[in-house]
Amino acid sequence: MTRSLKGKTAVVTGAGSGMGRAIAVRLAEDGAAVAIWDINGDGAAETAKMITDAGGQSLAITADCSDRAAIEAAASETRSKLGPVLILVNNAGIAPFTPFLEVDDALLDKVLHINLRGPYILTREIITDMIDANWGRVINITSSSTQTGSPTQTHYTASKGGLMGFTKSLAMEFGGHGITANIIPPGSIDTPMLRGAEIMQKEGVIEAYGAALPVKRIGQVEDIAAAASYLASEEASYITGQTISVNGGRYMGSA
Repeated sequence: MTRSLKGKTAVVTGAGSGMGRAIAVRLAEDGAAVAIWDINGDGAAETAKMITDAGGQSLAITADCSDRAAIEAAASETRSKLGPVLILVNNAGIAPFTPFLEVDDALLDKVLHINLRGPYILTREIITDMIDANWGRVINITSSSTQTGSPTQTHYTASKGGLMGFTKSLAMEFGGHGITANIIPPGSIDTPMLRGAEIMQKEGVIEAYGAALPVKRIGQVEDIAAAASYLASEEASYITGQTISVNGGRYMGSA
């Protein structure tokens, strides 16, 4: 099922691969013009080509989505080529596994800078477009680790937990402008980032984890894209400040 986002421009960060790519492709299928922002320029170009080859409208921008100057430049280029941005998916991030006692200040600052400060600055840059249009969607990709905890990821879960609180506060402040802000915390999704993690290198680990979940499989990027598609749609206009957990049953709580 596709939802009509015709006439809307979306920015998806970290869309050069994995979940970001799937979200960008799905929003394009729904009719949005999609700007692909990624520090990996080649990956961004590949995603944009996938969209344009399928008849959609897309723009690839190589950008560090945690750097203010890069964000401002990418936003300016997006607006000039695709128009005001009304859908923002903050997906870019890093997810290192590091024992707590080995997390030094430099690594903590890096994780917070990319995973929390970046989306904060980017949303601040983009949300004025939404205010002007009296319509907007902010979708922040967090992590189910913020709901369950995750050993050796204290720095990561702290950054994603901050993003969760940020999203709820946005929802309260801007709901009167027709802007919704929601959270998707994925469970373990089959992406290059997951398969590249050191703890996932032992043969069969990923498959065994999936088999232990209630749905008996690991998540696919399309699962996250489907949730983002819904939250970006007009159908979701009465949903804001919410956590849409897409995790195969890893966590079944209410937050």
